[in-house]
Amino acid sequence: MSEQQESEQSDKQKYEFRKVIEELKGYKGSGTQLVSIYVPEDKLLSDVVAHVTQEHSEASNIKSKDTRTAVQDALTSIKDRLRYYDTAPANGMVLFSGAIDTGGGRTDMVTKVLESPPDPIESFRYHCDSAFLTDPLEQMLADKGLFGLVVLDRREANVGWLKGKRVEPVKSASSLVPGKQRKGGQSAQRFARLRLEAIDNFYQEVAGMANELFVPKRHDMDGVLVGGPSPTKDEFLDGDYLHHELQDMVLGKFDVAYTDESGLYDLVDAADDVLAEHEMLEDKQVMEEFFKQLHDGDKATYGFDQTRQNLNMGAVEELLISEDLRKDVVAYTCENGHDEYELVDSNATTEAHDCTRCAATVDADEGEREDAIDHLMELADQRGTETVFISTDFEKGEQLLNAFGGVAGLLRYSTGV
Repeated sequence: MSEQQESEQSDKQKYEFRKVIEELKGYKGSGTQLVSIYVPEDKLLSDVVAHVTQEHSEASNIKSKDTRTAVQDALTSIKDRLRYYDTAPANGMVLFSGAIDTGGGRTDMVTKVLESPPDPIESFRYHCDSAFLTDPLEQMLADKGLFGLVVLDRREANVGWLKGKRVEPVKSASSLVPGKQRKGGQSAQRFARLRLEAIDNFYQEVAGMANELFVPKRHDMDGVLVGGPSPTKDEFLDGDYLHHELQDMVLGKFDVAYTDESGLYDLVDAADDVLAEHEMLEDKQVMEEFFKQLHDGDKATYGFDQTRQNLNMGAVEELLISEDLRKDVVAYTCENGHDEYELVDSNATTEAHDCTRCAATVDADEGEREDAIDHLMELADQRGTETVFISTDFEKGEQLLNAFGGVAGLLRYSTGV
């Protein structure tokens, strides 16, 4: 599988996960009766079944009959699902089950299993509440990135990673730089020289740690962040101590009060705006090219109908879809055999109408309905088109959703459509 295919498969999986999570977040239980279980890949499923069995037994002590029955039914449903697995899938699995409120005092039992999340599940977790526990999965679906972190002053330094939203301290060093007060018998000039040498040696040591950690991963990294008090961080960067390729990847330097492990977390907080801007960078570049072609070129298309036509012709190089697009596609065939496709709100009903090609009546009840993003991505896959999901967290991304219907494309060649 090519790198592009892997990326698109990953995007599609994330979208499918995001849809399920949005659905799960909309469910509420009338009591603490919605069960969520996170299972790491290396967890023996026999141990999970034993844990569920124990929870089922302990649930008999719940005073409310309705809650007791709902929890035990949810646990029974989870045990039934676990029977289909010999081992946990790659990266683990998450099971959700419970009686959700459907209004009017009625409930409906829901059970969902999500296999192989984007990141490994790190620990076994059992959670029973009035809402499903989706936060760990949402964090996995957040924008990812790999950033090198360096915090230093003249006393100590720490180097680590920012992987997605997780900070990982890796290496630390303490300096032998003497204080500003010289010992008796030393000339001021000699003391100053020795102190500068010690500072230089320490900066070289810190750069050595960073180079050893970051250089092998430089092609996978999104940037380097450096923090510390002034003038330390400025001296370190201005002195070109880092490997030249890393030096070019520095996204910014930030004032950080602490340079122990906690300073790495402070650095990430201080760089919040820069990180947010970087996450949007690829989306912004794609949208800039789209608007350039829209105004000054002829290789842009937008709107569901036009973009779909261009996809069918194999003319779309990049399919642009808003991450917040929540629509369905309804496919109709009129009595004369003409196919047409309509984009509708996910919860909207459809009505009978005239075929756009021959004016024959189209029966709305006979239309086949599917998720719009699934429909468009399948067409893109068939024609070698790259799919790019665009965030709405910046102005042009918001315009894609609100002004262009959430669907657009950059073309391989002009089609006039």
